[in-house]
Amino acid sequence: MKSLKQASRTALLAGMALAVPLAPAMAQMTATQQEAWAASQEKKAEQALQGAKADPAEPEQRDRWAPDMGKLTATGGVIQVEGAGGGGLTPWALITGYGTRDSYGASAHYTYVATQDYKLKSYGVAVGIMDRVELSAAKQEFYGSLAPLNNLRITQDIFGVKLKVAGDAVYNQDQWLPQISVGAMFKRNNGIGGLGAVTSVKQLGAASDAGIDYYVSATKLFLEQSILLNGTVRLTKANQMGILGFGGDKNDRYQPMGEFSAAYLINRKLAIGAEYRMKPRNLTADNEKDYYDAFVAWFPSKNLSVTLAYVSLGDITIYNPKRQDGVYLSLQAGF
Repeated sequence: MKSLKQASRTALLAGMALAVPLAPAMAQMTATQQEAWAASQEKKAEQALQGAKADPAEPEQRDRWAPDMGKLTATGGVIQVEGAGGGGLTPWALITGYGTRDSYGASAHYTYVATQDYKLKSYGVAVGIMDRVELSAAKQEFYGSLAPLNNLRITQDIFGVKLKVAGDAVYNQDQWLPQISVGAMFKRNNGIGGLGAVTSVKQLGAASDAGIDYYVSATKLFLEQSILLNGTVRLTKANQMGILGFGGDKNDRYQPMGEFSAAYLINRKLAIGAEYRMKPRNLTADNEKDYYDAFVAWFPSKNLSVTLAYVSLGDITIYNPKRQDGVYLSLQAGF
């Protein structure tokens, strides 16, 4: 409406400004010539009004629902293998995406992990709302590649929620308080394929095929030193993240597990780091070991990141009793 009024006023003033110096000439025009001149001015005014109508909304109104992408590059982290924003193995207190507290962000990821005997695929989406709440959904597919588990296939669905409760990793540079978030991961194992009569993780000794992980994460970013530190405490019953079920014949109670990350930002687009994740030992059939990795993360833009890592997943089941080391590759796109 404001643009329309301005256009009308501009057209009117232009006509008046032209009419004053042209008054002597108009007095010498015939009636037909005066009508033609007036028609031309009306056409110019109409064109000005049409131009104003082509821009019906103010810029701030047009951009109201667009994500602002106002956070610093890399401060949304990447998507970890269970779908939450963080590192590759462990969630961080950071909220995924680049939306500030007045906006939102979202990302989609595909992760592939290959060891000597197994392959793990993870893919899903995550949404960050007002840099306060994160919602995520991911699917894991786990495959065997060496006998007797070469036909093994297990899938798991994971739904996550995270809430920032204190601090700010970026803006609280003059304080020691880290950013702190609490979260939960709701997991359901969809059963086992490729092992004949063995179709459920319960047949391997798991107490349940579904469970919930609860966690608290604290992340501190030292911008001047380009260092990020994260610590997470997770209450869990999950065996191999839930791929082998929850609880077992050796233990079926929640246990606190520590998870730690450190990253160094070489520049605004490149980071290196390492992670360590403690694991419970609930199953006789699975001599579970802690996870750890060393990674390189590249952020060519706020819309894309690539993470490459060396990862060790320890032993996975007593049927292939050796340490599983391999490559971790994750692609993430979002805003």
